[in-house]
Amino acid sequence: MAFLQKLYKLQRAKRSESELIQQIVEETLTQLDRVPLDVAQYPVGIDSQAKEIKKMLDLPSKDDILMVGLLGQGGVGKTTLSKAIYNAIFRDFQGSCFLERVRENSKNPQNPNGLVHLQEQLLSQVLLGKNKARIYGVDGGIQMIRERLFNKRVLIILDDVDDADQLSALARSCEWFGKGSRIIVTTRNEHVLNSYEGDSKHVHEVKVLKDDEAMELFRKYAFPKNQEIEIPSDLINSVVHYAGGLPLGLKVLGSSLRGRGEQEWEETRQALAEGSKEEINDVLKVSYSGLKSYAAKEIFLDIACFFKGWRTEYIKKVLDSCGFQTTTEVKILIESSLISEENETLQMHDLMQSMGKDIVLGECRDDPGKRSRLWRQNDVFEVLSRQKLPKPKNRHISPKAFKKMMKLRLLILINVVNSSPEPIHLPNALMWFQWPNCSSILEFSYGPKKLVGLDMHDSKIKVPEQFEDFENLKFINYSGCLTLVYMPDLNCTPNLEELDLHGCKNLEYAHESLARHDKLRLLNLSGCSKFHDFPKKLQSKNLQLLNLNLSSKLQSFPKIPSKVEGLRGLFLIGTSIEELPASIENLISLEEMDLRYCKKLTILPSSIYRLQNLERLMLEGCSNLVEFPKKEEDPSDPHATTGFPKLYVLNLRGCNLSNVDFLKSSSFPFLRAFQQLQEIPKMPGQLRHLWAIGCESLSKFPPDTCDIEGN
Repeated sequence: MAFLQKLYKLQRAKRSESELIQQIVEETLTQLDRVPLDVAQYPVGIDSQAKEIKKMLDLPSKDDILMVGLLGQGGVGKTTLSKAIYNAIFRDFQGSCFLERVRENSKNPQNPNGLVHLQEQLLSQVLLGKNKARIYGVDGGIQMIRERLFNKRVLIILDDVDDADQLSALARSCEWFGKGSRIIVTTRNEHVLNSYEGDSKHVHEVKVLKDDEAMELFRKYAFPKNQEIEIPSDLINSVVHYAGGLPLGLKVLGSSLRGRGEQEWEETRQALAEGSKEEINDVLKVSYSGLKSYAAKEIFLDIACFFKGWRTEYIKKVLDSCGFQTTTEVKILIESSLISEENETLQMHDLMQSMGKDIVLGECRDDPGKRSRLWRQNDVFEVLSRQKLPKPKNRHISPKAFKKMMKLRLLILINVVNSSPEPIHLPNALMWFQWPNCSSILEFSYGPKKLVGLDMHDSKIKVPEQFEDFENLKFINYSGCLTLVYMPDLNCTPNLEELDLHGCKNLEYAHESLARHDKLRLLNLSGCSKFHDFPKKLQSKNLQLLNLNLSSKLQSFPKIPSKVEGLRGLFLIGTSIEELPASIENLISLEEMDLRYCKKLTILPSSIYRLQNLERLMLEGCSNLVEFPKKEEDPSDPHATTGFPKLYVLNLRGCNLSNVDFLKSSSFPFLRAFQQLQEIPKMPGQLRHLWAIGCESLSKFPPDTCDIEGN
């Protein structure tokens, strides 16, 4: 309705027809960019409470600025309810924003500027990415929100706020926003709502589900598609009763009992009966205990204690290195509703995380050294120093703190500065070790090591002359290590798959094994500004990505003596190479080659026409490239295929080519096809902009085209 009203006002305004059309197009595109949220798989019991809140929001005076707090215990469905309300009303506002997990994201140890990031998110969502500006502090963010939103009618929902400072940084006062704005805050802490500066403020207590709603939701998870196993109704009623109408508990219990027999249902009921009925933790623990796989339980606890919110790809890499089949076990956990995957990260409800941590703490309440996992700073330092030191600056890790931890498989030390000058001894059983910004000397015991992943980015390290006894090592990250001058022999790491050295500004050269490693898939040397001596021959047959961007001292590219089937991306931006070897044709799977701003590059070999899989060739800024190679036929094999049958991007901007007649040859079928394109019959529904540059024959466009640029 608000959208139609705005279009009506635009029509009545005294503006030229072209201005009116432009504004209508912009407003339409703005509305298309705003999409509803995914509420829940089964939004049982949401409609009745949503209607009640919508009445509360729909005040007689549309100019009032109103804040509504959704108050309730964890797991009661505050987030689901607020998403449903957002979907129902967001198109009535000029801009809208849904900030999820405010508590968690504002206190994320991986991002010390969490509140600033949330402020940036808020502005970006409301303004749809327009008027982007970097925020450098919370106070500056407050001022920017006030300046940019004070005249806009906005809907802002802040989900899971647990501290007045969070609300203060994001939506402290009604004076920050335009008339008719609505602020919705979900929280467990009523004190948070009292900090809001405004007269129009209401609080709605989110209620647990009624008995019939609870049963309906439980059945949807326990018996999907009505495929009900013969379970006595009194047993079902008994299990549902213990969830107390809490949607999270019903979801987890239902998922864990899906497909189970009567005996397992009875065991679950007994386990619930033995716990304290008031504690949701008991309900959640029953689902965890019901996992058949030991590995799934271990992975669940690892995610709860360490990795909630981290990227799925990274978590799988770490936990696979510890011997788990992570992909399979994560699927089990998702199917059991214990975790979820959202935006390529693994998440879990904070009550679920609390339950997982409580399981680990319960292993030994009095002595953290006897627990399977440590994540709290005080516990870590108590175990590592074996003394309680109240002043953080005096804390240090005992040189032998880890030596006797024979079962230690995973060690990640974030924001830990060690003041001890003695070497730190690490156990050979360690499988994943991560210590960024480390300044300590590290030593392993003599003999084979189980280490699979080594991440020492931004550290002051002394790299060994060779990685003897590190046969299991797959991942090395030394990026940003300014003390690294030489990359040693890698022959002792036959299983190495990824080597990340980007930003090692003092790295000058590397052992020849770097370029002939059998299993190496990723080699990143970008930003190694002093690196000048790459091995003479590239023979890593499984290499998939080679990044040498901004290695400005690099003057030559290695020869490729035999076919390399794995390499798909070659990045040489800003290097000092003068030419590519004729043997470049042996990169038979290459899809992208980026040579932008290689200002000393003067010639390309004619053999590049044999790169049959090349899709993107970037030569922008190669100012000394004056001629593109001529296609040379092979007289020994007249049937040999040459040219770029798959090339669809060729960037020659800033090159000093004397002619471009080569583009008219049959070597560029995709590019020629676009030059001959005469008509676009129909546009995809979601397309907003079309660049048709270089389509000289294009003359007919579909009638619903919004924005076309061409020449």
